[in-house]
Amino acid sequence: MSSTTQSPSKSRLLGHDILLITVMAVLAGCGLIYEYLLSHYAGRVLGSVESAIYAMIGTMIVAMGLGAFLARWFKDAFTAFAWLESIIALIGMGCILAIASVIAVSYSLPHLFSSIFNLPPDVVLNGYVFQKLQEWSRFLPYVFGLVLGLFIGMEIPLIARIRQHVYGRFLENNAGTIYGADYIGAGIGAAIWVSIMLAMPIMQAAAWTALFNIIAGLAFLWRYHAHVRFAKALLVCHILLLVLFGFILVLGSSWMNSLSNVLYKDKVIYSQATKYQHVVLTERLSKNQPQPITDLYLNGRLQFSSVDEQIYHSMLVYPAMLASNRHDKVLIIGGGDGLALRDVLKWSVNEVTLIDLDGQLLNLFGHEDDKFTPPKAITQRLINLNNDSMKDPKANIIVGDAFLEVEKLLDQNKQFDTVIIDLPDPNHPDLNKLYSDYFYNHVRQLLAPDGAMAVQSTSPYHAKKAFLSIAKTVKAAGFDHVEQYQQNIPSFGQWGWTIATKMGQPASARINNIGEMPVSSRWISKKYLLASFVFPNQYFEQINDIEVNRLGSGQLYDYYRSAWQIESELYKN
Repeated sequence: MSSTTQSPSKSRLLGHDILLITVMAVLAGCGLIYEYLLSHYAGRVLGSVESAIYAMIGTMIVAMGLGAFLARWFKDAFTAFAWLESIIALIGMGCILAIASVIAVSYSLPHLFSSIFNLPPDVVLNGYVFQKLQEWSRFLPYVFGLVLGLFIGMEIPLIARIRQHVYGRFLENNAGTIYGADYIGAGIGAAIWVSIMLAMPIMQAAAWTALFNIIAGLAFLWRYHAHVRFAKALLVCHILLLVLFGFILVLGSSWMNSLSNVLYKDKVIYSQATKYQHVVLTERLSKNQPQPITDLYLNGRLQFSSVDEQIYHSMLVYPAMLASNRHDKVLIIGGGDGLALRDVLKWSVNEVTLIDLDGQLLNLFGHEDDKFTPPKAITQRLINLNNDSMKDPKANIIVGDAFLEVEKLLDQNKQFDTVIIDLPDPNHPDLNKLYSDYFYNHVRQLLAPDGAMAVQSTSPYHAKKAFLSIAKTVKAAGFDHVEQYQQNIPSFGQWGWTIATKMGQPASARINNIGEMPVSSRWISKKYLLASFVFPNQYFEQINDIEVNRLGSGQLYDYYRSAWQIESELYKN
C-alpha cells in the first residue's frame, strides 16, 4: 500500500475510498451533533440559551482548529485515528452525564456540610467556596466542548494522511474530497439533530451519536488493523464502549433525572425534552396544602406553582375580560398549560381559541394527540389544575407558531372580543418577534373595537426596562390606551402585565365603572384590581429613554437579558 510507480487497482482504491469517505461523513455528522448537544445542554445549565449556544459553537470551532494543528504530532496516522474514534465516542457519550454529576455534587455539598455540622433544617451553608464551586461547575460544558473539539479537529488531517498513504503519488484532490465528505456529513448530522434528536432525551441522543462513532471506528479497525498498533486492545475498548452504550441508552435518562433533582428544590416527577423546550414538573408536600404542590419549569425557568398560580392567572384574565364589552369570542396566545383557558371559561363565552407552539406541552395538560402520550398519572394531576379545560367543547386548540397563526386568522377575517397573551418571558430571540410592534399590530386588527388585550409583561421590579418596553411597543402598534399593572406572586415576586384598548376609555376606567363582579373570584375584587394600576412615584420617569421593540431589533431581549444578568451578579455578591 505504500507509494509505487505502478498505478494501484482502481477497484481496490474505490473500496478504500468508499470506506474512508463514508467514515469521514459519519464522523462529521457526529461531530456536529456533539456540538449541538453540548450547546443545548449548556443553554439549559447556564440559563442564557442564546449566549451559551453561540459561545459553545465558537469554543468548539476554535478547538477544532487547534486540533488540526496538533494532529501533526502523531507520526502513525492509522493508530492515532483508530484510537481517536474510541476516545471521542467515550467523551461524547459520557460528557453530559459527567457535567450533570459534577453540578449535582457542587449543589449537594452545602446541604451535606449543613447535615454534618447538625445545623437547623432551614440553614444551608452557602459561602464563597460553595458559590465558586457551583459557578465553575456550570462552565464545565465549555471545558468538555474544548476537549471534544480538539479531538474532532484531528480527524480531517489524520484521514487525509491515511488517504495519501493509500493512494501514494496517484492521489488527486485529496483535500477537496475529504472536505466534501465533511460538509455533506455535517449537513446530514444537522438534519438528524433537528428532525429526530432534538426531541430525544439528551442522554439517548448522546448515546446514539457515540454508537456511530464506535461503528465507524470498528469499520476502520477491521479494514486497517494491520497498520494499527495494539489493535486487539483497541478492539476490546470498542466492545467495552458498546457495553457502555447499552447501559447509557437504557439507564442514562433515569440517571440524568436523578442528577437533575439536585438543581430543583423539590422532587422531579416528570422530565421531558420536547421539540421546542425542556419540560420539568416537580412536587413538594406542605402541611398547609391538601394536595402536593406542583411546579412547572420550562428550560429551567419556573412557569407556575400550583400554590399561587391562581393569583397570576386571575390578574392576567380578569382585567381584560372586565374591560371588554363582550366575551363571545376570546383569543389566548400561549398559555399551553390551559390555566388561563380555565379562567376564561368561567365567563359567558361562546368560543375560546388557544394558540400554542408546543404540541407535547399541550398534550401534557390534556389536549389529546396521537403523536405523543404522556404518563396518565401526570396528565391527571395537571388536568385537575386546569379543570380539563382543553377538552371543553368551547375550546379551539391550534398547535402552531402564533406569529404565523395570527396572520392566518387575519386572512380569515376573524375578530375577537378579548385577547390574552400568555407567553414566556422574552428570554430567547425566537420569542422576541411575539413581543414586537409588528405582532401587536396584527393582534390589534383581530381585536374588536370595544375589546381589550392583556399581555404577560415580566417583572416590573427585576426587569424594569423590559417591562416598560412592552407597554411602549404596544402603544407603537396603534392602541389608543395602554396601561400597566402589577401584583405580588409569591413564587415570582413582583410581577406585571400590560393592558390595552383600541378606542374609548382605558381599561382602568372601564373596570372602575363596573358595579359588581360578573364572575366571582377568590382573589380578585374591584378595589384590588384598581390598586394594582398604582406604581411608585417617578416609576415611569425613564419611559422616554426606553426603545420600542421593533421586529428584528432584539431590543426587548437585550433589555431582559441585561436585567437578569445584573440581578444574578447582585445575588452572587
